[in-house]
Amino acid sequence: MTSTQLTRLQDRAVQLLGGEPDDTTLRRYLHGLSGVDATGLEQRAADLGTRSIKTTSKAWALERIVGLIDLTTLEGADTPGKVRSLVAKALNPDAADPTCPRVAAVCVYGDMVPHAIEALGAAHGDPDEGGVSVAAVATAFPSGRASLDVKLADTSQAVADGADEIDMVIDRGAFLAGRYGLVFDQIARVKRACVRSDGTSAALKVILETGELATYDNIKRASWLAILAGADFIKTSTGKVQPAATLPTTLLMLEVVRDWHRATGERIGVKPAGGIRTSKDAIRYLVTVAEIAGEEWLQPHLFRFGASSLLNDVLRQRTRLQTGHYTGADYVTID
Repeated sequence: MTSTQLTRLQDRAVQLLGGEPDDTTLRRYLHGLSGVDATGLEQRAADLGTRSIKTTSKAWALERIVGLIDLTTLEGADTPGKVRSLVAKALNPDAADPTCPRVAAVCVYGDMVPHAIEALGAAHGDPDEGGVSVAAVATAFPSGRASLDVKLADTSQAVADGADEIDMVIDRGAFLAGRYGLVFDQIARVKRACVRSDGTSAALKVILETGELATYDNIKRASWLAILAGADFIKTSTGKVQPAATLPTTLLMLEVVRDWHRATGERIGVKPAGGIRTSKDAIRYLVTVAEIAGEEWLQPHLFRFGASSLLNDVLRQRTRLQTGHYTGADYVTID
């Protein structure tokens, strides 16, 4: 995204908001959104969680889940060697089966970006075209407690080092205090920091940390705020706070991106992260995406799973399905 496109993005936000994106204008807009029926939302998620897929579709679903995973290591003890091992797993998830698809991306701290890119080599590229992207967490992940200058420097360095995607965290304290203008400005300025010297841009995933937002209404407002400010993806969680991703929360965020698309024609991605560990759970998310946003969202530039342990379970289920050594209980079973 170029500077001109960013300017147009901000102009559109001003037009939709009916004024400059300050606290007053944003409060009027965000609090004017329809409230969330929590009981209805959770019941819809529960109903979708029981939807069936046939055995023949399960093989496709498992392949698709692998190709939508952001394989992640975000620990203080991360080393270049650990990142190289992560990349090796991303490129060849099942060492016994070279037909297994690659994951969508590896997600690392910013200082590990060069090591990830070096390890990927020629495979570094667009996951929609068979490559593997490099995502970097930024903006004082996971707390977001840093000055804006530090957040922008964090982002700019990761982009300069070759990151394809930036996963930023919002200032939850500012949001909960009603300082919506500050949150909007930080997202918009991080978006500008994602622009590379050649005019292209890293994709921006905005982490809401839904477990700290307390209510579905807040999650809905934060989702709209992030999109208005320029998010390419809205992401549930850092994975460091519980609860992390839940099906009702993800369903709500999918409704927001669906409504945004209906209003503007623009598609925004969704990334549930943290706590999705089994194939059964991941298939429920796929069904929900297809039902709420549409099947066109089931591709890497519009939907991701932020997970590490999930991949191992998907590979186990994939092998069982291929060999016939599985039971219906391993999957979403209602046909």
